[in-house]
Amino acid sequence: MERPWTKFAWNGDVALAYQVFGDGPLDLLYLEGWASNIDVAWESPYLSSFLRRLGEAARVVFMDRRGRGLSDRFSPDAVSPFEILADDILVVLSAAGAQRAVVMATNEAAPLAFILAATHPDRITGLVLCDPDVSATANEDFPDVQTAADLERWFEVLRTEDVPRPTWWDGAPDHPERDWFFRWCRASEGVGAIIAEFRRFQDTDVRAILPSVRVPTLLLVDPDGANKQSCDPAPGRYAAARIPGARLVEVRDENFVAWPHWYGRADGIVRETKAFLSELHQEEARLDRMLATVLFTDIVGSTARAAELGDGAWRDVLEEHHAVVRAFLARYRGVEVDTAGDGFMATFDGPVRALLCAQSIVHAVRPLGLEVRAGVHTGEVEAIAGKVGGIAVNIAARVSAEAGPGEVLASQTVRDLVAGSGLAFEDRGGRVLKGVPDEWRLFAVVDLEEQAARPI
Repeated sequence: MERPWTKFAWNGDVALAYQVFGDGPLDLLYLEGWASNIDVAWESPYLSSFLRRLGEAARVVFMDRRGRGLSDRFSPDAVSPFEILADDILVVLSAAGAQRAVVMATNEAAPLAFILAATHPDRITGLVLCDPDVSATANEDFPDVQTAADLERWFEVLRTEDVPRPTWWDGAPDHPERDWFFRWCRASEGVGAIIAEFRRFQDTDVRAILPSVRVPTLLLVDPDGANKQSCDPAPGRYAAARIPGARLVEVRDENFVAWPHWYGRADGIVRETKAFLSELHQEEARLDRMLATVLFTDIVGSTARAAELGDGAWRDVLEEHHAVVRAFLARYRGVEVDTAGDGFMATFDGPVRALLCAQSIVHAVRPLGLEVRAGVHTGEVEAIAGKVGGIAVNIAARVSAEAGPGEVLASQTVRDLVAGSGLAFEDRGGRVLKGVPDEWRLFAVVDLEEQAARPI
């Protein structure tokens, strides 16, 4: 996979850099803590391999949050609050065409992910958090976390050293990744902005909101992180115990003892993330299934009629037909799902409305010189890319194909569900529907006008 093209979404006057890559059933927004530059990230053979492997499991939206990398930077005297940073993520998701997404975040980006999931569960499908931070400074639950005084000492180091050197590189000073890592950090954020950002958020503490996170959550920690003075597993364990249904997985550094952060454990992190996304996809598919009544309509003999009228006149008739169908869909609360040439597919929350709608359409298009046939079936459908699919849709389409001109055919399921509605049916016998197992008994809806004229 080539390096993806960098795009920009706009939240007001602020440009937010993002890339989209990969191909999977779910969208995954990836947000890096510690350092972030979505162009420079691809120059590391290790981090780029990690990103590409994420793209095997999901459609990844990779972004620099406001203040970092290629997104508009912070001025040291103007660091945006968390709610604006959360809004930025929603803006990027919308720009990338992702209505809902799993958010994957590392280190100090995790509090932002927690807040986003708790306040926007309609947009966030789940969380994958690597070595997450819960509070920025020491407290009774995390006495070993840095204190405000520790931060001030670190700020002084940033001000005085040309290249602040993380202590975890002491064991591998000549590793080829070292030079890239330092450049990545420098390309992430200006030193003054780093100090201003950490000062603004040094009192951040999301412990109280953890029970309000109600989306599926995977927490990945390094059980040896505290000993290596890199990634303490305690905050992740704490969060896992307080987020309902959260899963904690310990992933050790399988390659290098002195490796920077999460992607040294790429094999384990990608493996666990893929498994989590697969489970989420299966759960989403189950949740997206619902009972619906599906209606198909189709103009009988449309090809011959079009040839008779000519292109221009046929186009006018077709537009009138479409207007009639849509008017009755609105009247009977049908949802137009698809229009293919001269046919419609719609769903209803009840079979009676679908049958009445179909009969109304049959009558209304006759003055246009058209005959329509219709098929109705009720069954479980599933949402697929904003539309519906599944065996119930296939059955409804096949039922419609069996109907004659001006006829509304229904499956036995529909006939049984509308018992007592006052609608009458004529048995059309068993039919073998193309591509559908078993024989299906079909029933023609007796025309309402004809039904009214019959003797009681």
